[in-house]
Amino acid sequence: MSALEVLEPIFKVVPEVKSPVHREDFNEKLKWTALVLVLYFILTQIPLYGLIPGAIDSFAQLRAVMAGSFGSILTLGIGPIVTASIVLQLLVGSNLLELDLSSHKDKSHFQATQKILSIVFTVFEASVLVLTGNLTPIDSSYTFILILQLVIGALVIIYLDEVVSKWGFGSGIGLFIAAGVCQQIIVGTFSILNGSDGLFAGILPKFIQLCAAGRPDFSILIPLIATIIVFLVVLYGEAMRVEIPISHGSVRGHGRIRGSVGKYPLKFVYSSNMPVILTSALLVNVTLFANIFQKIGFPILGRTENGKAVDGIAWLLSTPKLQMFVTEPLHVLVYAIFFIVCCILFSYLWVEISGLNAKKISEQLYNSGIQIPGFRSSKRQLYKILKKYIPALTIISGVYVGLIAFLADLTSALGGGTGVLLTVGILHKLYEEMAEEQLMSANPLLRKFLGD
Repeated sequence: MSALEVLEPIFKVVPEVKSPVHREDFNEKLKWTALVLVLYFILTQIPLYGLIPGAIDSFAQLRAVMAGSFGSILTLGIGPIVTASIVLQLLVGSNLLELDLSSHKDKSHFQATQKILSIVFTVFEASVLVLTGNLTPIDSSYTFILILQLVIGALVIIYLDEVVSKWGFGSGIGLFIAAGVCQQIIVGTFSILNGSDGLFAGILPKFIQLCAAGRPDFSILIPLIATIIVFLVVLYGEAMRVEIPISHGSVRGHGRIRGSVGKYPLKFVYSSNMPVILTSALLVNVTLFANIFQKIGFPILGRTENGKAVDGIAWLLSTPKLQMFVTEPLHVLVYAIFFIVCCILFSYLWVEISGLNAKKISEQLYNSGIQIPGFRSSKRQLYKILKKYIPALTIISGVYVGLIAFLADLTSALGGGTGVLLTVGILHKLYEEMAEEQLMSANPLLRKFLGD
């Protein structure tokens, strides 16, 4: 019996997006993905009614990862969804919650529980932001109205994510992060609005303006250059593979294939960019709880001013700047170690929970009639070979994405270094999925051969 079966009565009353009853073609998936993306951008333009003018975004440096738009009803972004994912991953990874995610029933319970937890964290985070002063109403009578708007916006995001996951390409979480970061990069590079210093806000227009005035400042270009470098490095990492030679002994339902040799690719960034998303969400929650403890008179995580940490653990775990290498080296060191260690931890948990570990992959390959040339065909042999690579790739990919995100954030790359890292990975994965779907649509026999 699943540990979550006691929640089944709640599962039945929580609304869900139904899965398509037929296999969608490429154009239909593209239509749903585009529709959700347009709705997302429209929602980011709906301001919070009752919020004081000039409110300060306490999480501006992590805003790209949260995929929210400060001051709009989507201020919370994907924060509640990712927080719920963190809690469940830790529970399952520590065996406090015993689930067999290869079982359809347990997996269904896991997803339903994540949705319920997302709703709970939506109410919690909305209340914390308003009651601790991160989002201040123009009058105390608007407190509940502000919280309600934040909850509605986050609930819409939860269900839009479900629509994309079931009807479109990729996931809503990835789509919203990529959309927000791309928007920040374009605006940050080309905006011709006036900034606080009286110059253009966009990097290129400001640089040209200063050059025309005879006082060029090349330091202005650092965020743009950092963005390009991060883009190229991450793209290179996404293209790297560890290829294991395989041969097809037999394929169920299609007879036997002799002499068919190929390669099974293991991505270098094996755990994808999910560890960075989870780590960034964890850092957001550290600041949130610091605000809560200070509000009740026990600032055990450090003091905050205007929603931002100024000392203590919360300050040490706030995103540092490049100049802090000289002024606050301890801050930079602690943040770097914490960020990378968390990325390694979440990389391991993600691989285990998502069924990408050596045991699950070896079972899938064996059941597909695949074997390693030069070795006898057995599930145990496949497992032994994959175990040489997958655990190492899991740790290395966690270090790789964590280190790139940390270094990119130091340079204040456009869209946030973490945001650029995530966006490149998301777009690369989305491209692969769309290319595969297009191939399937163009070759019905291939789809039939691979079991639809």
